[in-house]
Amino acid sequence: MRTLLLLTALGAALRAAAFCGFYVAKADASLFNDRSEVILVRDGQRSIITMSNDFQGNVRDFAMVVPVPVLLRQQDIRIVERRVFDQLDAYGAPRLVEYYDDNPCHPPVMYESMSEMDMTTSTSMRSMARQEREAKNLGVTIEARYAVGEYDILILSATESTGLKQWLLQNGYKVPDSAHEVLDPYIKSNLKFFVVKVDLDRLTQTGSTLLRPIQIRFESPKFMLPIRLGMANSKGSQDMIVHAFTRTGRVECVNYRTTKVPTDRNVPLFIKNGFGAFYKDLFARAHRREGQNTVFLEYAWNVTPSFNGMKCDPCVGPPPMPREFAEAGVDWGGFNGGGAIFYTRMHVRYSRDKFPQDLVFQVTPNTEHFQARYVLTHPATGDLSCAEGQEYLEGLYYRRQRELQEMNALAGWDMAKRQYYVNEVRDRLAPERRNGLDVTAVPDGGDDGPPAPPRLPIALLWAAGLMLLALIGSALLGAARPKLA
Repeated sequence: MRTLLLLTALGAALRAAAFCGFYVAKADASLFNDRSEVILVRDGQRSIITMSNDFQGNVRDFAMVVPVPVLLRQQDIRIVERRVFDQLDAYGAPRLVEYYDDNPCHPPVMYESMSEMDMTTSTSMRSMARQEREAKNLGVTIEARYAVGEYDILILSATESTGLKQWLLQNGYKVPDSAHEVLDPYIKSNLKFFVVKVDLDRLTQTGSTLLRPIQIRFESPKFMLPIRLGMANSKGSQDMIVHAFTRTGRVECVNYRTTKVPTDRNVPLFIKNGFGAFYKDLFARAHRREGQNTVFLEYAWNVTPSFNGMKCDPCVGPPPMPREFAEAGVDWGGFNGGGAIFYTRMHVRYSRDKFPQDLVFQVTPNTEHFQARYVLTHPATGDLSCAEGQEYLEGLYYRRQRELQEMNALAGWDMAKRQYYVNEVRDRLAPERRNGLDVTAVPDGGDDGPPAPPRLPIALLWAAGLMLLALIGSALLGAARPKLA
């Protein structure tokens, strides 16, 4: 039985140390389970949608159903290589950036910045006449059949959802019990159904066991992704990364709020070794805080190849080039003045109760640049015993306290467990400066561990100890005093 995936439709330069920053890690789509990725190109009323997913299991069991607003022709469907998603995901992913402090006791130090297979008819399909006759009896019409790459594709229409569900079951698809509930609104809206399964012989000819992304294109005033179908066989929430391209500016959601993920925050240095876990917790916390029904913006930038300005700060890797844009469906891109290309990366975590409607988008004229970036600042190295160095260390002590507070606010990580991060700076101060530091209150507990035990001030502990000694001494004196007759 094929498992029905009801998915979404759709060179080194020298710089001053204080300004030297470069990418050190990224938080890409691979962090999130039950995820899908979509490349969405909108040009006028033309939509080009490229779909990828994290299907795991025997490809024999793979099948996919996507609602589409029009009858697709064979030339409207093609296969693209996975590398397009890989490059876009890496380029637009949330990232870390490193900066370095100067040593105030010495002159500034300079750092180097790192800166188609033939389309053949599948012999494994059942008798076409019999299949179409059974479909007609259930109110289902097979509008078209195509063989594209390793996929067999049907374009279906239906008059009612139970008939479509029954036809899918009869033809070897394992359909969720609730499928008719989510199919019905699309049928009432006169949408077609783009049904995909794998031809194993043609997949073998590709020399790969991985399924390649499918791209479709059509003209429609509707600019949307029908995510409700993707919830039919989901036990909880799912993550989707949308890479959207336009000629003019950002893509934003119309019927759900689009908001930016927290960005440009200074975080502790140890985040570098656990940035993936940190960003997962940051996103989950932002998702809860915003009501679990928000589309998050992670990147927005003019990425036109001929555009000479920066396309990121810092850049995760080389920007997409005309070849990648063409594969993604951006057919107006190029070095020869083909037109502007604006890239928007959105991240949505959706579930049936929080996202009762499909995602409806609009193209906006907003060309403001945005990226999710988190800043690491390395302390100055070397001798800091001069007066300016001691002043710097005192400021560093308080800066690290603020970095821990940012970490706690962003990801809910426990500050009490990580006080060593500020204590190691305090220990480098001269005693007179160390004793004058303000002790910043540290919240107990966090999302990654139990609350830390309360700590009493040293003066209070001394007072308690003296009182205890006095009581013991009084008791001993009383016991030693001779009794009067």
